[in-house]
Amino acid sequence: MSGTEVVERARAILGPAHVLVGPADTAPFLADWRGRYRGAALAVVRPADAAQVAAIVRLCAETGTPLVPQGGNTGVVGGAIPDDSGRSLVLCLSRLTCIRDVDPIGDSLTVEAGCTLAAVQATAEEAGRLFPMSLGSEGSCQIGGTIATNAGGTAVLRYGPMRDLVLGLEVVLPDGTLWNGLRALRKDNTGYALKHLFIGAEGTLGIVTAATLKLFPRPQSVATGFLALPSLDAALQVFAQLRGALGDRVTTAEILSESQLASVLAHVPGTARPLGTLMPWYLVVEVTDPMQGLDLAARLEDLLAIGLEDGSVADAAVARSQAQANAMWKLRHSVSEANRKSGIVVGHDTAVPVARIPDFVAHATMAIERVRPDARVVAVGHIGDGNIHLVAILPDSLRTSGEPLDRIAQAISAAVHEQAIALGGTISAEHGIGQSMRDALAAFKGPAEMALMQGIKQLFDPQGLMNPGKVVAARH
Repeated sequence: MSGTEVVERARAILGPAHVLVGPADTAPFLADWRGRYRGAALAVVRPADAAQVAAIVRLCAETGTPLVPQGGNTGVVGGAIPDDSGRSLVLCLSRLTCIRDVDPIGDSLTVEAGCTLAAVQATAEEAGRLFPMSLGSEGSCQIGGTIATNAGGTAVLRYGPMRDLVLGLEVVLPDGTLWNGLRALRKDNTGYALKHLFIGAEGTLGIVTAATLKLFPRPQSVATGFLALPSLDAALQVFAQLRGALGDRVTTAEILSESQLASVLAHVPGTARPLGTLMPWYLVVEVTDPMQGLDLAARLEDLLAIGLEDGSVADAAVARSQAQANAMWKLRHSVSEANRKSGIVVGHDTAVPVARIPDFVAHATMAIERVRPDARVVAVGHIGDGNIHLVAILPDSLRTSGEPLDRIAQAISAAVHEQAIALGGTISAEHGIGQSMRDALAAFKGPAEMALMQGIKQLFDPQGLMNPGKVVAARH
């Protein structure tokens, strides 16, 4: 069947208004937000519900048409961008925005995949509950995408990644079958936990159309602190002291290098240093509790006073208002914007055992500088779970120098990944694999593990039509 016929059949399913073919209409869906990945498509299709998603998938299965699911298109590994063949349909899930059920007694929320993370957070708040996933892109990223990539964010330390926040899923399988696994059960021991195959699979095994999510009590007592630290070893010492004294009340612990903070201050309006002391490292800490009336700010100050006395903390401030806390968090959430404005970004999503963070940052920084002495290295990440984003920022002048940027980025990333693996770490902690990490994944996993993953892909998607070119390839 020709591409024109596929488009006409899609129009019959969805209506002409929701099948986009013109260059101006499709352009926003064919490139990632950083402009690093670009592709082409027969059309962009926008189904209104799970039944229409299933109908489109059946059409693709029948006609052999590749299908690329897309949520908010906020990813950084090219996982939602088609290739340049122009044979694919891009399936945009932004119209699936129904809140299907809110259960504050059972602490669950069932939403469709196109709901933004911010909308889910607001719905939980209206019910007197908390959905704890928090990302810098939460105003535009969609729940389906956070599930497809097993997103992490700043609250993993206490609540875990998306995999730990999903109770059940509704998924359209590659043959168009709609699997309803929207169970709100905390305990279900009836065979294989199929939902976990789709969480983190990036749409290569099926398309998530709805999810039942875990909710939690809303924090009633909150304290936010910004710490200046002489070293990463000191950061780990302070983190251990806080966790030892406060336990799971330590909800987030986000590390920033001075080079990263300087980039934010230089490129993001409305930001300012919370402290007058300049140090190599800074830590944003948030402490929460569902009980009212706890003076967590005072408790946090007492603990930080110990660090100030023993030298592990050079300076610290505890927010006295929500505005002050928001200003501290703006520094953390603005790093992507700042880095993009600083030069050519070569980012990484590595994680290592928490105790090995100082070794990793030191060794990987030297490895980057050996590859590119002109690189400026910045670091930001989640110190509590070992996920450190080491970013090499190259001069903008390289864009017109004639040097092969892709080859430079590959060399830098290979050097960083080598250091992470040597310390027992991983090359992807929360961003996914997409197209940018597929070759690196094969080297990281090894033949036996890749064969298992390819077998799963073959079982679910024997035609290889679901988000082709991402994560693993189907065997033909």
